Amino acid sequence: MNELEPPRIRDPRISRFVAAVRRLRWQVNMGILAIVQRALDLCVVVPALILLLPLFAVVALAIWLQDRGPILFWQPRVGIGGREFAFPKFRSMCINAEAVRAKIEALNQHGTDGVTFKMKRDPRITPAGRIIRRFSIDELPQLWCVLRGDMALVGPRPPLPKEVARYGIVDRHRLSIKPGLTCFWQVNGRSEIPFEQQVQLDIAYIQQRSLGTDLKVLAKTVPAVVTGRGAY
Repeated sequence: MNELEPPRIRDPRISRFVAAVRRLRWQVNMGILAIVQRALDLCVVVPALILLLPLFAVVALAIWLQDRGPILFWQPRVGIGGREFAFPKFRSMCINAEAVRAKIEALNQHGTDGVTFKMKRDPRITPAGRIIRRFSIDELPQLWCVLRGDMALVGPRPPLPKEVARYGIVDRHRLSIKPGLTCFWQVNGRSEIPFEQQVQLDIAYIQQRSLGTDLKVLAKTVPAVVTGRGAY
């Protein structure tokens, strides 16, 4: 620019208009992505639930025969926007697991003050529970949550309300989208990954999520389940 030429002053109205157009374009893209992802969820979940019915029956019978206790274990979990929903798993622990946890809290492998609780060779896990946890079969009832729309196939794993109560500002970004059955850290070590790194990987997914990203995560989920790395 010529030194004698006066500086160009951009009209603030133009800046606001450009910002509004970009924001609208982003909202449209996210809306389309949400529709496509929901279609993918339903295309996978509906036939999966039908095909898995025989497996569900066998697992349910094994759990019941072991101690005559409940087949499913229900928990409140936190989803998009902080909304709670009912979260089912095939019960893999003893009936009084929550009471026993208070006695072993100091053995938390994520630290005694960790947000999440993980422990190898957890004494609360039943013999049948070890098998279904090894291959993530205990998580399959959550397909119902995907069908209902509380969860998606891919997204941050839904936390417990008491875990969310300890979230910092950055951690709460995990609640900006639907939680999922699988995610970045689920296919890269699961319980072996500390909470802080889980948050980083979830935020990385949120920033780059797309149909292509979801398909890659789903493809990596199969070998992760077969190898059972970090499943405890």
